[in-house]
Amino acid sequence: MMSTTPAIPVRPVAIKIDAETKERVKRLADARQRSPHWLMREAIRQYVEREEKREAFRQNALQAWQDFQARGLHVSQKEADAWLARLEAGKDAEPPECHA
Repeated sequence: MMSTTPAIPVRPVAIKIDAETKERVKRLADARQRSPHWLMREAIRQYVEREEKREAFRQNALQAWQDFQARGLHVSQKEADAWLARLEAGKDAEPPECHA
C-alpha cells in the first residue's frame, strides 16, 4: 500500500567532523549494516527529539513555578508521598488537591 502523505523535501547539510569521529561513525555504521549517512541522520533525529522533550519539560517547570508564585497552590511532601505510595501499591488513586 502506498502512502498518500507528501514527501518532505530533504536538503543536504554539510558538517565538519574530525577524522577519529568519522572513523568511529563508519565502524558503528558497518556494525549496524547501515551507511554512515543513515547513522548520522538517526543520531541527529534522536538528539533533536530528546532536546525538544527536555525543553518542553523545562518550559512546563517554569510555568508551574510561575503559577505557584502567582497563586500559591501546592501539595505537601507528605500528601505527595502518600499518593505515590498508593500508586506504587497498585491502587488507582487520584492526585491530591492543590491548596494554598
